[in-house]
Amino acid sequence: MDPDPMQFVEDDNDKKATETTVETKNPKMHLNTWVAISVALLATFMGICKVKDDNIVQAMQQAQADKIDNYSWYQARNVREDVAKATVAQLTAQAAVAPRQAKSIYEQQIKTYEAIAQEQAEKKKIQQADADKADQTYNELNFHDDQFDLSDAMLALAISLMAVTALTQKRWLFMLALFPTVFGVVMGLAGLIGWHIHPNSLTRLLS
Repeated sequence: MDPDPMQFVEDDNDKKATETTVETKNPKMHLNTWVAISVALLATFMGICKVKDDNIVQAMQQAQADKIDNYSWYQARNVREDVAKATVAQLTAQAAVAPRQAKSIYEQQIKTYEAIAQEQAEKKKIQQADADKADQTYNELNFHDDQFDLSDAMLALAISLMAVTALTQKRWLFMLALFPTVFGVVMGLAGLIGWHIHPNSLTRLLS
């Protein structure tokens, strides 16, 4: 009797049944799948947050430069105002003892330097306001930068725990990793969307 060649061909249904049985009997494969998916999603989310955080850092640097520049101009205008006021005082004293025909010249010079002093005082207020605005912008950006820093730290911790989970196959480690995962995702979303969430105590601890 000739052997039937089809008896050595495994049916597709048999393959699927076998694979299902293997997966059912091997929970490690199921756990590793969840770990792999979680790590991939977290890495993608961290990449998105990193781009936003880099843009915020650049804006912070610009705001810091604007603040320093405005304060420098404030000091320069303050010096100019003091010099103009001192000149006015000096010309006033000289005008008091000057001949009558020279008083008009002194009065003209006094008005000129008084105008300079007034102009520098007004511009000084503008520089102060611009410096304060730049400082406020820096603090607002730093608020969101802290959110991304916390998100990055928590998600890095979560990925580390998941890596240990893949090695040890301990389900409780995966469940433990979900806590920093949730916290990191919330802080990342807060930075992206602009939520006012800022754990000050934890930020001070890490700063």
